[in-house]
Amino acid sequence: MYKIMLIEIQNKLSKISDTRFAESGKNFFKEPVNLRGIRSADIKKLARAYFTQIDKMEKSAVFSLCEDLMQSVWYEDFMVACEFSYHMRKSFEKSDFRVFEKWVKNYIHNWAACDTFCNHTMGEMIEKFPELISEIKNWTLSENLWVRRAAAVSFIVPARHNKFTDDIFEIAEVLLTDEQDMVQKGYGWALKVVGETDPKCVYDFVTSRADKMPRTAYRYAIEKLPADMKQKAMSL
Repeated sequence: MYKIMLIEIQNKLSKISDTRFAESGKNFFKEPVNLRGIRSADIKKLARAYFTQIDKMEKSAVFSLCEDLMQSVWYEDFMVACEFSYHMRKSFEKSDFRVFEKWVKNYIHNWAACDTFCNHTMGEMIEKFPELISEIKNWTLSENLWVRRAAAVSFIVPARHNKFTDDIFEIAEVLLTDEQDMVQKGYGWALKVVGETDPKCVYDFVTSRADKMPRTAYRYAIEKLPADMKQKAMSL
């Protein structure tokens, strides 16, 4: 059943593609990316039109559909899979982590795919099953830069709920001198979100490491600090 749905979805995506929009969209990526040229709102609209059908399917079939979409060469197909996986959040079980980890390690090849999947699906898993945090921390040691970025950005939504601050600092410490700017931006973003509710902790963390923390991560982390703290941090 899901194979028929897969073909239908990809045909619909193809029909609403825009090659000129695809070319302009490539400017947002440093790495090669295959874009159909579809706006985010239209991707979400298409995906949500299938939610009623998704709700009638076995979770394993939905995840198989997601995986097939993620294996597509097209970025937009991956985005549809992200919508479907997050839609299934009420039925998430701890064992689903292995499926999601496989997706992170095998099918994420750019920052947008990383952030969309990890902010929502992985963020939900962390909040629902905090015991998985130790597994996600292991991602910081991966040779794959997107997996390392995923370790940080999976905490963005929980951080907005003022959760797991100590774990975010621990991940930032491990990734502190990572040479990849996309990883630096990832953990810097997580620190920035923490700083919105706990600015002093973030200020203390970054300023005590100002001599070795990459400026990309540093600027991200202090972006939302109170003006006086930000000014002091910038002077270091």
